[in-house]
Amino acid sequence: MHSQDLPASSSSPFATLPLGQLARDLPGSTAVFRRHRLDFCCGGDMTLEAAAQARQLDLATIERELSELSPQSLDDTPTDTLHDPDALIDLIVSRFHDVHRRELPELITLAAKVERVHKDHAEVPAGLAALLQEMLDELQEHMQKEEQILFPMMRRNPGAVLTPPISRMRAEHDDHGRMLQRVQDLTRDLRLPAEACNTWRALYAGLDKFTADFMQHVHTENNILFPQFEEQA
Repeated sequence: MHSQDLPASSSSPFATLPLGQLARDLPGSTAVFRRHRLDFCCGGDMTLEAAAQARQLDLATIERELSELSPQSLDDTPTDTLHDPDALIDLIVSRFHDVHRRELPELITLAAKVERVHKDHAEVPAGLAALLQEMLDELQEHMQKEEQILFPMMRRNPGAVLTPPISRMRAEHDDHGRMLQRVQDLTRDLRLPAEACNTWRALYAGLDKFTADFMQHVHTENNILFPQFEEQA
């Protein structure tokens, strides 16, 4: 099952799915499970409903939290939003910045566990947690500069030419892209060993989503928002 096939609302049957399957196929679900102390690794064969009952947890609350993780798409974004800097900036912050801040720390936690538990495995992505932490630190600084400096300039001056600060953001995007390539190299393009545990599978599923989100993030800024504030040839 792929993430796009997962239930999109709390009325869908998350309850009947094994914790391990949800951990593998729904990026971000491991954070929900850890928050509720649900064992998705060794106890991954247990359904969400059974696991919640065993711990006397409110199933509806957990399902709601999982439904909020369902992947979002820009495909249905109104054209007017793409040409309205204020609306587009709001979309970038909520759809990408906030999501990166929420999901990368969980990926770092999963990577650290995989590296620790499987340190003797020939295919373990040694150094991945440190690389992801470095990427998070750089992204945090980058996003803060956009949110506190560049985006307010754009909001105050629609139609202004802001080429110098935009050029710096483009260069940082390139740096982040090179770091993302290092992640791909370290994980062998996210190829899992056949015997990978649920935590390892959840990690790579989350990295796959992060990669797709990051590429869409950079595309939205580089090719849709930034050109509205650059000199046109």
